Amino acid sequence: MKMKSLVAVLLFVACAASVPLSDNFLDQSWQTYMKLFNKKYETAENEFVRRVIWEKNLQYVNQHNLEADMGLHTYWLGLNEYADLENREFVKKMNNLIPRNLTTYKPKLIFANDNIKDLPDTVDWRTKGYVTEVKNQAQCGSCWAFSTTGSLEGQIFKKTGKLVSLSEQNLVDCSASFGNNGCEGGLMDNAFKYIKKFGIDSEASYPYEGVDAKCRYKKSEVVATDTGYVDVKSMSEDSLQSAVAKVGPISVAIDAGHLSFQLYKHGVYKESRCSATALDHGVLAAGYGTDNGQDYWLVKNSWGGSWGVKGYIKMARNHNNMCGIATQASYPTV
Repeated sequence: MKMKSLVAVLLFVACAASVPLSDNFLDQSWQTYMKLFNKKYETAENEFVRRVIWEKNLQYVNQHNLEADMGLHTYWLGLNEYADLENREFVKKMNNLIPRNLTTYKPKLIFANDNIKDLPDTVDWRTKGYVTEVKNQAQCGSCWAFSTTGSLEGQIFKKTGKLVSLSEQNLVDCSASFGNNGCEGGLMDNAFKYIKKFGIDSEASYPYEGVDAKCRYKKSEVVATDTGYVDVKSMSEDSLQSAVAKVGPISVAIDAGHLSFQLYKHGVYKESRCSATALDHGVLAAGYGTDNGQDYWLVKNSWGGSWGVKGYIKMARNHNNMCGIATQASYPTV
């Protein structure tokens, strides 16, 4: 019913304005987009709605990139598999992190080391074997599970020298009693608690489905566990830098609820509307560095390889805690 109502509204607007809502000159580009990302819509009406949203997002991308080419932005946008979604529906589907209550939460263990004098200028844990391939959470709000596995995969590799892809679906299906809610949201620290008690299966033995399902965890298939977790000193980018450099990839929470983030392509991401406390998305800080004088965090996302730089984003570092990246960081102990 919602889709029919939206179609009706769009048709009414088109008739009232006496202009088409879609640009015929973009027909071939639209067909290419659908083919490239294997888009198949249930009805012609549904495709019409997605085409209108896609064209609106294309205009936004073109305007932003024109400004970026003139030096007004430090990053560029592009069309990815999410370009046919309105930002608010995209956020509702993909960004379901359950953030901590920052006023009442009292961490038990804190990594607080603000001394960055002797740290390397650049860290990229991908080159050291700590990071698995970029994954895709699909249209399920399980970002928290991917952030969890990413951090634990790195710590297990650090301890054993073996990189094993861990099961996000295991966490989606089985960690509700620890405060997580599957595709409707969760928190990395809650997932670390679950893993401490039960362990976690491998991706191979418990593959990802992107939907809430019955728990099929098998103790015999457990390939990793943890002994707890450590929270990085909140709001301190220096402590986060120390943790990334000395510990490995770190789970972080960010404000990713902006169209500019949804359609990010490359460059150092700076979004003036980003909040340092309204966090809605779990990702992985896999390193840091400097690009043309711009300090950045190297962040692994879970939206597939078509998003960003093959699934990664460079987020501004030492820029007022951009999007809250240093507000709620943590990592497991093994």
